[in-house]
Amino acid sequence: MVRFEEEGKKLYNVAIIGAGPAGIFSALELVKKHPEWKILILEKGTRIEKRKCMIRNGAPSCPPCKKCGLLCGWGGAGAFSDGKLTLTPDVGGHLSEYMPRQKVEELIKYTDDIYLEFGATDVVHGTNMEDVAEIERAATLAELKLVYSPVRHLGTERSLIVLKAMQDYLSEKTDIITDEAAKHLIIENGEIRGFTTDKGNTYYAENVIVAPGREGADWLSHELANTDAELVNNAVDVGVRVEIPAAVMEHITDKLYESKLIYYSPTFGDEVRTFCMNPHGEVVCENYNGIATVNGHSYADKKTKNTNFALLVSKRFTEPFKEPIQYGQHVARLANMLSGGVLVQRFGDLLDGRRSTPERMRNSILTPTLTSATPGDLSLVLPHRHLSSIIEMLLALDKIAPGVAARHTLLYGIEVKFYSSRVKIDNNLETCGVKNLYAIGDGAGLTRGLIQASASGILAANSICNK
Repeated sequence: MVRFEEEGKKLYNVAIIGAGPAGIFSALELVKKHPEWKILILEKGTRIEKRKCMIRNGAPSCPPCKKCGLLCGWGGAGAFSDGKLTLTPDVGGHLSEYMPRQKVEELIKYTDDIYLEFGATDVVHGTNMEDVAEIERAATLAELKLVYSPVRHLGTERSLIVLKAMQDYLSEKTDIITDEAAKHLIIENGEIRGFTTDKGNTYYAENVIVAPGREGADWLSHELANTDAELVNNAVDVGVRVEIPAAVMEHITDKLYESKLIYYSPTFGDEVRTFCMNPHGEVVCENYNGIATVNGHSYADKKTKNTNFALLVSKRFTEPFKEPIQYGQHVARLANMLSGGVLVQRFGDLLDGRRSTPERMRNSILTPTLTSATPGDLSLVLPHRHLSSIIEMLLALDKIAPGVAARHTLLYGIEVKFYSSRVKIDNNLETCGVKNLYAIGDGAGLTRGLIQASASGILAANSICNK
């Protein structure tokens, strides 16, 4: 299956670490341009049809699993997400820093067409510019900034179908190895040679693409820490998942599906943003290396009476602090310590300075979709600066969607987005300091969403093909 042997070593043209959207789209582009090449895809989780989550299957709480079924496996964290493709360079990554905006737009269009080819829905939300202008005006009056982002919404069910089709296609054209994690990169004289795995295997390749996703961001940072590759601190996003009656934001979600809103808190001046809005969706638990965190999904064919979205406070640390991922993990662990998993609090209880209790939750008009969350007090978990900024953002959102800051609004914690210390790469996405090593996707700190992660894979693949 491999191209040739050199000194007894099996050698691939390209080896890809991680089968999330970045890794998958790297492979799709490589087999298209060079079908004769031998390509390896290594994934620490399982194949798409074998992925499972105890919570999704009815377990009362997150176990947590050694390898989270929501985050690991073919499709990465995006497999069980609600499958939102934001079709603009302004959302979901930093590709515009490596190529002209027009080229990024063309790359996103090319990437989107591949999703369509493998079965994505042809419906795009947020294309009516009159609706966009109306919402933008209301946001401006509330001191909020609306980032325009048309969205192709797959839904979790369709996402799984699309990813399965990609897996089946690539299974015939590449070597796919699942349930095996990369352990150490093999770097000699400033050049990548391959990597070892947790099963004691060694794989050699002329080129290696690392796409470990957010779940593998910490691993990548540690692997590159003692090499000539340069790492730059990335921001860490810490916040809560907000759940409200769907009717509260229907006048917005019916027009845009997902509104990307940014607010600068008056007290501290920190950036707070909405993220991953799920109309008629549900709140879910995730497991990052044994730490229970919160997220949200929506389904194309299954509706709840609630809408959820994240409010995230972005914080970029400066010298001498170099552990933003550990910082986010520490905050999430506090919530786990207090609640045994995910914590939930009514907004009214937070404002009153008291914890939510099971009795107060029963008296709420809003039924939580994550029933395993434990009522508690977020003020004992979130830093005061973050909590203050989140409260101010909720009050601002209430001006454009009355009811967001209602007393019965539910806040789940903690939601954390772990971004790797950003790997310094050139315009070809090749790491500066390690030849033939390409760092892409969310795990490299390059992207923050499905479409740009996928596009980064295509860009890296083309860079290798054009050598």
